Amino acid sequence: MNINVLEPSPSLATPNGTTRPQVRIVIVGHVDHGKSTLVGRLLHETGSLPDGKLEMLKAVSARRGMPFEWSFLLDALQTERDQGITIDTTQIRFRTRSREVVLIDAPGHAEFLRNMITGASQADGAVLIIDALEGVRDQTRRHGYLLHLLGIKQVAVVVNKLDRVDFSEARFNAIRDEITAHLSELGVPPSAVIPISARDGDGVAERTANIGWYNGPTVVDALDTLTPARPLDELPLRLPVQAIYKFDDRRIVAGRIESGHLKTGDEIVITPAGKVAKIKSIEGWPHTPVTVAQGAGRSVGITLDRELFIERGDVIAPLDSAPRDARRIRARIFWLHDQPLQPGAAIVIRLGTREARGSVLAIDKAVDPGELSSVAGRSIARNHVGEIDILLSHAIAVDRHADNPRTGRLVIEVNGRLAGGGLVIDVTPEPRASADIVPVDSALRPQERAARYRHHGAVLWFTGLPGAGKSTLALALERRLFGRNGSPILLDGDTLRAGLNGDLGFSPEHRAENIRRLAEIAAHLARNGHIAIVAAVSPAREDRAAARRIADPHFREIYVATPAEICESRDPKGHYAKARAGALQGFTGISNDYQPPAEPELTIDTSTRSVAEAIDDIELLLAQTGILFTEQVDLAANI
Repeated sequence: MNINVLEPSPSLATPNGTTRPQVRIVIVGHVDHGKSTLVGRLLHETGSLPDGKLEMLKAVSARRGMPFEWSFLLDALQTERDQGITIDTTQIRFRTRSREVVLIDAPGHAEFLRNMITGASQADGAVLIIDALEGVRDQTRRHGYLLHLLGIKQVAVVVNKLDRVDFSEARFNAIRDEITAHLSELGVPPSAVIPISARDGDGVAERTANIGWYNGPTVVDALDTLTPARPLDELPLRLPVQAIYKFDDRRIVAGRIESGHLKTGDEIVITPAGKVAKIKSIEGWPHTPVTVAQGAGRSVGITLDRELFIERGDVIAPLDSAPRDARRIRARIFWLHDQPLQPGAAIVIRLGTREARGSVLAIDKAVDPGELSSVAGRSIARNHVGEIDILLSHAIAVDRHADNPRTGRLVIEVNGRLAGGGLVIDVTPEPRASADIVPVDSALRPQERAARYRHHGAVLWFTGLPGAGKSTLALALERRLFGRNGSPILLDGDTLRAGLNGDLGFSPEHRAENIRRLAEIAAHLARNGHIAIVAAVSPAREDRAAARRIADPHFREIYVATPAEICESRDPKGHYAKARAGALQGFTGISNDYQPPAEPELTIDTSTRSVAEAIDDIELLLAQTGILFTEQVDLAANI
């Protein structure tokens, strides 16, 4: 909702004739710490109120029988006046000496934190407000955490209501030190910490005698130093295709320019297909060519210099700075659906004009924004936030939000209903094969193999310390599944190091490459209906996460969590003894740290479970996750 207390003047020019940069700032803080009062005061101090607006609101207050408050300037909703709290995200425009400011006044009440997140996700910087009497509250810390979560790096802190503590320098310094330490720990050290009394104007636009001991910037000064986002016109061209029209003998590709600009003769690429062409013409209405360049925000139609197959959702971009083609993306999302989001969930994502089906590979950093506590388990509940890895059914063109805010946002649907949305924070590009390499698919369909083996493909990744029992369990499972007429294939880490990976050592880089090769082989087997059983120490959590990304959705991590002292007492290969004697460098368990999985699909301690019991546990996991068939299914009917 846009508050109409300000009627923007027609020019953005500063007194010296230059153009003011625009910055988008979110103002956040605990309820009743004075956000609305500060914003009202800013409008007044910067001369941004229309003539007569202040007098009109004072008259309204008098008719209501209440004293005038600066916060009334923002109380556009009747419910806000009745409840005395801000319940919506509002945008207010005003001007400082060198900035055109779009200030997003976000709710501070815990019930409305989701609205605050939505507002903050649009901001270049933030103003965090703290009541001098109440000090740093739990919700103040939550707001700081959310700003960090949303990637906002420019934060100015305002310590308000200093009049309530007699403008005490000592009180201000204590709050300044506490909030600076908190924000710095989060990676967002404040650009300024400013003492003010928003009600009386101290520190808002000028330093008054009441804060004579302070020599830093005022609030207006601090806003003037914030760096604006890069203008959309300066970003690379992104034109998501909305439709293709045919007029006469022309095929007109239509859409809205989300960033960058285009002109006739530009060489472009259509992604994700990678088809190259030149812009032959820019079409206007009715059917008249446009001769001037078109920039961000304009809806255009273009024709190309050659006939290409183009469809809705493709993205037109410069040849030298195209978006990435990806099937795997990581997103920071806000979940709105009644049902929690779980790993493996089938979802539809909308990114620009593109729609793509996908599944949730993994969930990380689930947080309840009302409490700012990590949520146990591997799901995201309604109104919670978190990071998810998504595997899409086909590659799409996508940018990280940090690179392009217009094409780095996505919406999630479940069963045709809006279920969430968020920001793309990382992309795993699709490998670009040489034009001479043409992958060949198997002649057999997955259903055919499943009908024969009575199971789907899977990657079972056994990880744990040397001597934990990984190979023992892998061999026993291989025998059990083969006895069921299945198709298990063992990939033992040491065995592959004796052949395929014989060129690799044990440096962190070589260990990562060893795991990548194992994962690629295992994923290929799983995609072709086999159960790949990988037994590898794989000590680094990051390397195992990379293996999961390669092999998902087939990946199942099994942590063989046998205690270290038991593993060393077994020492089946004599490695612990050699490592203790200094004859084996970099051995995991002695000189090299092992990072246990945080959330494996199954944990087994072979010091307390027999091999047979452990294999029963693994079979149960496979049945519960849909790998093994537990009843007769006529798959042949679907072939």
